Amino acid sequence: MSIGIDSDASSGVHPGPDPGQDVATWSPYVERGGEPFDALYAQLRPQCKSLIAEYEQKRSALIPLAQLFQQHEGYVSANAIAAIASLVGETAATVEATISFYSLLYRRPVGKYMVQICRNLPCMLNGADELMAHARRKLGIDHLETTPDGIFSYEEVECLAACDRAPCGQVNLEFVYDLTPQTFDALIGALEDGSSPIAPLAQTRRPGRTWKVEQDTGRKSPGALGVSNPNNAGGIGDPSGRAMFDLIVGRPEYEQRSDERLLRETTLRVEPSENGH
Repeated sequence: MSIGIDSDASSGVHPGPDPGQDVATWSPYVERGGEPFDALYAQLRPQCKSLIAEYEQKRSALIPLAQLFQQHEGYVSANAIAAIASLVGETAATVEATISFYSLLYRRPVGKYMVQICRNLPCMLNGADELMAHARRKLGIDHLETTPDGIFSYEEVECLAACDRAPCGQVNLEFVYDLTPQTFDALIGALEDGSSPIAPLAQTRRPGRTWKVEQDTGRKSPGALGVSNPNNAGGIGDPSGRAMFDLIVGRPEYEQRSDERLLRETTLRVEPSENGH
């Protein structure tokens, strides 16, 4: 039976993967000749094993492995996530959740030059606000966007720990100091004509407009009976969460399985204020 995405909006059906993201096709159980990622995996496998051997637990190598694959692919692809999961004995969901926490690990392709400008207080006091506005005009893109030719990605970041040389920035993690609109233009020019010593990032797939992965806001199956909004975590101020809590308060079978004090001492239960908090 086919599922109509639009017509099933109210049925709790999730629309599937974001079309901007790739889907894993690699498997540790199938050898595929002529597949670029399979060749890359075979090339990197000895290095992966060496990285894993440095740790008492395999999962401790998760981030170093992600960095290794990103170094060769330019981002941590869905195939790389599947491979890392297999190598460290975790689920792909665990690997992706870990990668999504770190801003220097990309789940989508980025430009060959990741241009970052610090937006923290010392840099702002020294003109970073005007510098960032100039950078956006110069590159023709906004924060977390990539130029149409796939050369530059631009990001406004938190403190880079070079406050004595503010405003500062980084290109592919190489520091650039005392930036002005003029020195920024010179930097971009040197990157474009190849005269800069900063090496480009790997790029195995053409990047889109942004590498940002939006929060999942598609249709989902409800998390439990009587929960009206699957994106609502419940709790004080959330009617569906309070309704679920009411079902278990004072029931001995739940008290025995929980350390939650509100289950044992119902007189301590907090009532929501007028604004729901």
